[in-house]
Amino acid sequence: MSIEVSGISKRYGLQQALDSVAFSVPSGQVVGFLGPNGAGKSTLMKILTAYLPADSGTARVAGYDVVESPHEVKKRVGYLSEHNPLYLDLYVREFLGFCAGVHGVGRNRVEAVIEQTGLGPERHKKIGALSKGYRQRVGLAQALIHEPEVLILDEPTTGLDPNQMVGIRQLIRELGRDRTVMLSTHILQEVELICDRVLILNRGALVADQAMEGARGTLEELFRRLTTAS
Repeated sequence: MSIEVSGISKRYGLQQALDSVAFSVPSGQVVGFLGPNGAGKSTLMKILTAYLPADSGTARVAGYDVVESPHEVKKRVGYLSEHNPLYLDLYVREFLGFCAGVHGVGRNRVEAVIEQTGLGPERHKKIGALSKGYRQRVGLAQALIHEPEVLILDEPTTGLDPNQMVGIRQLIRELGRDRTVMLSTHILQEVELICDRVLILNRGALVADQAMEGARGTLEELFRRLTTAS
C-alpha cells in the first residue's frame, strides 16, 4: 500500500480534529478526500506529509513511517498545500530550478514539468506577476519536480478557470496511472470526474470510504446525508 493510516487522532486544545481515522490506498489510485470546512482534511494531509505529528495512531507513506522516517517520506511525496506558498520575486524557471536543487534532481526536470503543467507561456515571468490560476500550476509543478510516488493535493484547482480545470483534471488522471494521488476539494463534480474512490470526513471521523462507481451521480446526496446529520 502507498498510504496506510491506522487510528490517527489529533486534537487542538479542546477541538478533536481527527478521531481514530483509518484507511489504506494502493498505488495507481486517485482518491477524493471530502468533508465540510473544519472536518480535518488538511490536518490529515499534513500528517501524511510528515509536516505535523499525530497525537496517536500510525501512518505510513510509500512504505515509511511518517514519524520514524520523515525525510524518506518527504522524498517520495509531492505536496500542494491549500495556500500554495511561493516565492513571488522569483521567475517561474528560477523557482522550479531551486526546487529541483532541493530535491537533488537534474535541471532537465524543470522544462519537463513546465510543459507538463502548461506553464510554457509563463516560464519567463516572475511568479508575483502571474494570475492565481497560473500560480496554482506553479505549485503543482513544484510538487511534481522530483517525480514522487505519492501526490497529496489540497484544493489543486483553486483559482483555475473552466478551461484550466479541464487540463489539470486530465493531468491528475494521467498521474494517477502509476502513482497514488490524494486530493481534497469542495467541488463534488471534480471527484466524480477524476477519482476512483472517495473518502468523506466529518467532525474528524471517517464516515464514508467507497469506490466512485457506487457513488457517481449520487455523491452530493451522500455527502449531505453524512455531513449534515446531527
